[in-house]
Amino acid sequence: MQINTPSPQIIAALGPTNTGKTYLAFERMLGYGSGMIGFPLRLLARENYERAVTIKGSRQVALITGEEKIVPPYAKYYFCTVESMPIDKSVAFLAVDEIQMCSDPERGHIFTDRLLHARGRQETMFMGAESIKPLIKKLVPEIKIRSRRRFSTLTYSGPRNIVRLPPRTAVVGFAAADVYEIAELICRQRGGAAIVMGALSPRTRNAQVNLFQNGDVDYLVATDAIGMGLNMDVDHVAFSSVSKFDGTVRRDLRSDELGQISGRAGRHMSDGTFGVTGDAQDLSPEIVEAIESHAFMPLKFLFWRNPFLDYSDIDTLLSTLGRAPNQRGLVKVQEPDDERFLKDMLNDPKIMASAKGEDVVRLLWEVCQVPNYKKSLGGDHVRLLSEIYNNLRKYSCLPVDWVADQVSRLDLIDGDVETLVSRIAGIRLWTYVAHRNDWLEDVTYWQERTREVEDKLSDALHRGLTQRFVDQRTATLMKRLKDKDKLFANVKDNGEVLVEGHFVGNLIGFRFLADTAESSAGGKAVRMAALKALGREVARRAHKFLNDPDKTISISDEGKVEWRGDCVAQLVKGVTPLKPRIVMKYSELLEQPAYQQVENRLNNWLETYIGSVLKPLLKIQEVSLEGAARGIAFQLIEGLGVLSKRTVKKQIRLLTENDYSTFRHNGIKMGRDEIFIPALLKPKRAGFTALLWAVFRELDKIPSPPVPGRVSIPISSGLPSTFYHVAGFRRIGPVLMRVDILERLSGQIRRRGSEGAFAVDAELLNLAGCTRTEMDGILNVLGYPGKLKDGQTLYKKSPNKLHRKKQYGGVQKALTDPINEGSPFAKLKDLMAS
Repeated sequence: MQINTPSPQIIAALGPTNTGKTYLAFERMLGYGSGMIGFPLRLLARENYERAVTIKGSRQVALITGEEKIVPPYAKYYFCTVESMPIDKSVAFLAVDEIQMCSDPERGHIFTDRLLHARGRQETMFMGAESIKPLIKKLVPEIKIRSRRRFSTLTYSGPRNIVRLPPRTAVVGFAAADVYEIAELICRQRGGAAIVMGALSPRTRNAQVNLFQNGDVDYLVATDAIGMGLNMDVDHVAFSSVSKFDGTVRRDLRSDELGQISGRAGRHMSDGTFGVTGDAQDLSPEIVEAIESHAFMPLKFLFWRNPFLDYSDIDTLLSTLGRAPNQRGLVKVQEPDDERFLKDMLNDPKIMASAKGEDVVRLLWEVCQVPNYKKSLGGDHVRLLSEIYNNLRKYSCLPVDWVADQVSRLDLIDGDVETLVSRIAGIRLWTYVAHRNDWLEDVTYWQERTREVEDKLSDALHRGLTQRFVDQRTATLMKRLKDKDKLFANVKDNGEVLVEGHFVGNLIGFRFLADTAESSAGGKAVRMAALKALGREVARRAHKFLNDPDKTISISDEGKVEWRGDCVAQLVKGVTPLKPRIVMKYSELLEQPAYQQVENRLNNWLETYIGSVLKPLLKIQEVSLEGAARGIAFQLIEGLGVLSKRTVKKQIRLLTENDYSTFRHNGIKMGRDEIFIPALLKPKRAGFTALLWAVFRELDKIPSPPVPGRVSIPISSGLPSTFYHVAGFRRIGPVLMRVDILERLSGQIRRRGSEGAFAVDAELLNLAGCTRTEMDGILNVLGYPGKLKDGQTLYKKSPNKLHRKKQYGGVQKALTDPINEGSPFAKLKDLMAS
């Protein structure tokens, strides 16, 4: 009895991206007892191989690419690059992905060969774009077309600035330099980007894709390599250019090429968008319509090369390579790389002379198949191929020392991104050579060795790309914020804030000062992470502040209110100098009611602090005084403890002996020229009163207080004399002198002057804390001009009362004037000089 077996079926699953074509072929192959799928990229073959291993186990699944071969003894399912498909092996199911690649000028003839000759025993499937449909029906009449619809819609969103592209965007460039430039811009503005280029090894490319897939970065910058089956969660595709150099000329991309890349946006049921960015011109309505409707012009021809080569001699090989196709719709490929390498090598007379016999010609052609991964120009690749050929012809296997030297030169992980990319391309060539089982003696060792070097370089390249194009801190914080996980924050003793181990800024009091970020996204991530992580810490600080003793709070010379060394508020002008206001430093981390409680504590502390430091001044308000004494006390309080007697001459004449007694009893000293409170001349109190005056005057820059221990200060241009007068210093000659010291100095000078001419000695200089030159100026102002006698300067009271009045009165009037040209003191100096 004859059993009718079903005839093998050939199917073309055609449609745009995101239609599940590859998934369909994968599922159908595993439904058969054996199968094989050819992919356009080594990466895709590896990805699907790993999926199949998890389902069928490693013993049944094989991986075959130019640089990697994993073939168990009883393998049933083969995942290959199209070039590496063992089409002479009989399998029940055979498929080729991205079959529209038959029109690719460089690799199209390989895909066309598989279309015409590769078949499964029971089923053959070709997956690709609808644009190949007319030609595939003509060349394979028995094929059954299965059109597939896209799961989601694709919409054009127009031009956008690069820095305004939405998250989950893939930006497409067509040269490595463009990719790097765009990635650096995105890193500065948005925190980072992953890189995908054809020049990356699969290991590096996977690591970069994982950065994007895991949410470590929200942007991907890629060449058109992403158009070939790389499935990622991309929502938007932005073209930075719509033209590229195809190896010969720069040309505009066809609508189907744009559509293939745009189709990466929107996965499964999620809709996607595409647009342009940077310098790319807006797409025409016709191209937009074609991409959105997936209606592209049919391919006019497919590239072909005679697959049946004759190696009898060189001329015959070249003749069979040059044979033209005999079917319509096929066009001979225009000198692919291997043919060009062959012709270049034959320019060497020695190689031309040696190429005799079928085995040698076949060997020469096989050497020409070694890919030029570096895409090097100038004959470097051909020279290396010539060395490989000559060694194989001479020794049958490549010399171990020579191969070892070639590989060791590439086993270096230092250098920039471009250097590492070049080394990876170099080691891929030797990985390819190592998988030619008849070219090396110990192929297993060299396969492992070249794989080890490639992996090391790939990891180094991934690190280099990440360091250059990804702000790791921003990436980590943004990912944790998206996951809505609890962020771990640590505040060091010096206020440094670490979130998830990354330094993000400083916590000063209750305020967070973010570290300067290199990108706007980085700044946002730092701020958001700090707000999320530091809320509890700031609340703890507020509780501690409310219960801390008063001694932990202080005021700096600039009017900053500090708690345990951190600025938490600032003194500002109040109703009077003695009643300044406190303005807290804004903190979005300190919430109500804690904010109000902290503010109340600060106000209460300030009131207590002023009352304590200025107690000698404030107690005068409680003294019972009448008439002129009451008026003088009022002005003394307004002057913050120092009052020029010249301004209250009339009131002084009306004081009684009882008033003088009351002043003395309450710490007020009636000096020769000043009324002051000696207790306020201590450095802490003097500096604080001067600060209160400066705050009330709203000075842009608060001067430094007098240095503790100094009793006189040399005058310099612009010195704020009134500020120092409030601190208890009065201008006298070329210096500002503390008023109590000036009283003592004036007394000593009067006593000495009453006895006649006198010389300046160490006692006077030590008391005044000034130099001999400064003392000369002081004595002149006080009416004791000096005269040189017998080599010594002697000072004597001037008999001219008018002279003394002008000298001394000019200083009194200049008391509140800044020291500058045109001031009374400056005129006085001119007078003295003359």
